[in-house]
Amino acid sequence: MSGKETIEQELQEWEKMILKRSPLYKRAAKRVQGQINKKIPEKVHNAVTNAIRSMVKATLFGNEYTTKKPTVEGMALEKRDELLQERKKAYKKTAMVEGAGTGAGGILLGLADFPLLLGIKMRFLFEAARIYGFDTRNYHERIFLLHVFLLAFSSDEVRRETYMAIKNWEETKNKWPSKASMDDDYDWKTFQITYRDHIDLVKMLQVVPGFGAIVGAYANYNFLDQLGDTAMNCYRMRYLNEVEER
Repeated sequence: MSGKETIEQELQEWEKMILKRSPLYKRAAKRVQGQINKKIPEKVHNAVTNAIRSMVKATLFGNEYTTKKPTVEGMALEKRDELLQERKKAYKKTAMVEGAGTGAGGILLGLADFPLLLGIKMRFLFEAARIYGFDTRNYHERIFLLHVFLLAFSSDEVRRETYMAIKNWEETKNKWPSKASMDDDYDWKTFQITYRDHIDLVKMLQVVPGFGAIVGAYANYNFLDQLGDTAMNCYRMRYLNEVEER
């Protein structure tokens, strides 16, 4: 079996995993979170949505997050995978150190971990795009990063919908003909609730004095591992669909 055939087979297995229903305990936890979210006043949801939207937009469209290195050209897909795995290891260590440091500081530093970890995740995604040859100076590529991010940290329903949007990206990206249209039309509330629900329990444990450092390090390490695998497979899929068919 060739390297390309192996990757295609791995992508098929990954798709099955993405579309598979979550275990019962996760679905039960999601229902509880859903009931909690319904009891939260809408003005609170709006405030959190606006805060997360501002943070995400700052990382997506701020020049400081754009990698200064050029996109990788003339490299086989298997080599790109290897390069991404190397960078993932480095980012996992960075996230682990950051999580341990903020977790050890109790409530205030534990809460500060949220934007810090978000920045690490986004920097990693920018680098993943570069490794697979996609230019993040194009705002559509930044919106793609947002989809990859959401796919990595989402519930069953949102995960399936997001996966199909990524799989059919050439069609999906036409929903946002401009950066301004993305600001107005993207479902930021679903994004913030989905992401927040995914990490809530872990982050609550992280602010417990004496316990937070261990939880913070472990959680952040695994969040980057999860994001890294998702990014690799999303870009593999696009590379095979868009680059190798040219």
